Amino acid sequence: MRSHLRSYDGRGHPRPHRPAALATGAATLVAALLATGCQATTTKAAPETAPEKAEAFTTVRFTLGPRGGVQFHGASREAVTAAGTYAVSAGRAHPFARPGGRLLVVLRHWPEARTERASRGRAPRRLVPPEEAAVETGFLVDTADWVRADLDGHPLQWLRDDTIRVDTTNGTVGDLSSLTLSGPHGGRSGQPVPPPGDPGCEKPSRLVLPSVEPGASVTAVLTRLRARCLDVQYATLPGKGTPGTVQRVYVPLAGHPVAAAFLPPLEGTTAPGRMPGDKVLTDASRPTTVVVTR
Repeated sequence: MRSHLRSYDGRGHPRPHRPAALATGAATLVAALLATGCQATTTKAAPETAPEKAEAFTTVRFTLGPRGGVQFHGASREAVTAAGTYAVSAGRAHPFARPGGRLLVVLRHWPEARTERASRGRAPRRLVPPEEAAVETGFLVDTADWVRADLDGHPLQWLRDDTIRVDTTNGTVGDLSSLTLSGPHGGRSGQPVPPPGDPGCEKPSRLVLPSVEPGASVTAVLTRLRARCLDVQYATLPGKGTPGTVQRVYVPLAGHPVAAAFLPPLEGTTAPGRMPGDKVLTDASRPTTVVVTR
């Protein structure tokens, strides 16, 4: 009987294994790889990802009125930590603790007015104590570098590991003040250069009053006051001068809770012993107020 043979068509059983042919093909492939310089590749482990750096400080803005209502917002609001609210009397400053590497923001305002309960046929009215004490609300800001402070849109100074105070107690109902802290803007043309840190100062008991001209720049006046180691707080009021310039400076004097030297003196008045160039006894517990024209 003749055996029936059929060629392999890819169906059914696999093609018979041919060890000799496979060995010959493998040897030929290896020889070709060596001749062309090709080598087997190895997979390298991916480099470890470096930990993400904290985002640089950009902007945070504080807003408040004469009766407080303090709010803050901005891209860097997470860098702000509340430092408490404390009553202060006779214009004195509360001694907030400021850890190293932090900026201390102190906002002075009146306490929120209480509301009398409405009686039958009468609307509630706001009660303001006749001799209430102001309060100071503090915040610690982790800026990590120099920042510029603007008050109501007007530049004040550059700050780092420092304290800035804003007083809104002279404002009227409905007034809102805004303090903005912003980081460097990439060195663009015209950007102020952050000043070097101030040397350590001891608060003086006696000093010679500096001269202050209406319309002087904040930087010029601040330089004169800091040269005398005076603590400073800012306020804004409407006036005839150029917005953003100094309108007046109040230097607190010892002897009375509201005693102060006005620089420049009020128009049409003279204050013997309290004029520029006079030596006065100051009250170191109260900050000097720089009023900026709004």
